[in-house]
Amino acid sequence: MRTNRDFSPLFRSSIGFERMLNALEAAGRAETIDNWPPYDIVKTGENDYRIAMAVAGFSQDELAITQEQNLLMVSGQKANGEDVQYLHRGIAGRSFQRRFELADHVKVVDAGLANGLLTIDLKHEIPEEMKPRQIEIQTSHAMPKAELKQIEAETKAA
Repeated sequence: MRTNRDFSPLFRSSIGFERMLNALEAAGRAETIDNWPPYDIVKTGENDYRIAMAVAGFSQDELAITQEQNLLMVSGQKANGEDVQYLHRGIAGRSFQRRFELADHVKVVDAGLANGLLTIDLKHEIPEEMKPRQIEIQTSHAMPKAELKQIEAETKAA
């Protein structure tokens, strides 16, 4: 049993985490989990990832990959032109749409279809201005000491 969590206190006390908190809320609202087609997500390098999705029976023309700002959408639509009488149908040929939430600055590098596996290569490219940089500390002349002014006179104990 899933309970709804209230993230509003976090919205009030955090700055810049709206996307993460919205993703947590959306994950809590997920009603049905469709686990077809099966897929793997593999980290292939420090900033490189690969999604491998089993799409047996789909051709390259029946698959579509779309990347919006922080969303990768993979969909498959079988052509309806077949007039085949199946005695047994074990290979799923239903249409699908799979969404992947992407972090900022993750880009699709390559995609390929071989042996019923759709592979999508991703790279997390941090812009140069967002990378850590070393700040050189300059030596400067000693600042003149300011004269200290006495604000209150000393009080004598009675």
